[in-house]
Amino acid sequence: MIENIDRIKNLDSNNFFLMAGPCAIESEENVFEIAERVIEITDKYKIPYIFKASYRKANRSRLDSFTGIGDEKGLNILRKLKETYKIPIVTDIHSVQEAQYASQFVDVLQIPAFLCRQTDILVAAAKTQKVVNIKKGQFLSPESMKFAINKVIESGNNKIMITERGSTFGYYDLIVDYRGIPEMQKTGFPVVLDITHSLQQPNQSLGVTGGKPELIETIAKAGIAVGVNGIFIETHPNPKEAKSDGANMLHLDYLDNLLYKLVEIRKTINLFDS
Repeated sequence: MIENIDRIKNLDSNNFFLMAGPCAIESEENVFEIAERVIEITDKYKIPYIFKASYRKANRSRLDSFTGIGDEKGLNILRKLKETYKIPIVTDIHSVQEAQYASQFVDVLQIPAFLCRQTDILVAAAKTQKVVNIKKGQFLSPESMKFAINKVIESGNNKIMITERGSTFGYYDLIVDYRGIPEMQKTGFPVVLDITHSLQQPNQSLGVTGGKPELIETIAKAGIAVGVNGIFIETHPNPKEAKSDGANMLHLDYLDNLLYKLVEIRKTINLFDS
């Protein structure tokens, strides 16, 4: 499925792949700075890489929260990045209309967790014939994802990924049930573990999402050990100044060391599985 994307098909298929970038597009300079750093690191470790950034943030806690720099401006930045570095791009969509529009700029359309049961959006994304990454709702069991998958398949598209991003645990926390990863892999499609969103603490009293970034390495290591196909990480050169989800993002300076450790774990897993 992912082998169709040029940059990925030429890299080590025994490795996990990485979806990484800022939560939202803040500026062209910010996007290019992050992409250049991540490309350098992933090339060093032979990790297939898909750049991630949202051109619009629709699910915000407060009306005055940052939502983007404008759809057309944001998507054109993603197109420029794709053409400059020849890397695949993933971005989220939130409506039927966005599916067709965003598909002109990116390679992977991501369905946000809260929208993973929305039939019209899944069908619209499928009909673009782009890869569709469906995030598992915090309120769904891993087994339930087969219904979202079937909507995409029955709409004529079998280019699908599933992303685990934690399950609701009380009002203000999430927890990753690692049993769900092999369960979702039974569908035959790649399963991604969203490391940073799994550590969110949503709906805090001030209307700003919190997080536990100190546990990013712990969650990531466990995911690789379980055998996840891909890792999703939001990263930023200065998370404290990020305009969206800074509380749970990985500082860009820490990405190299983290990926080194994850690659070594994957090598060990491959050795025992061979």
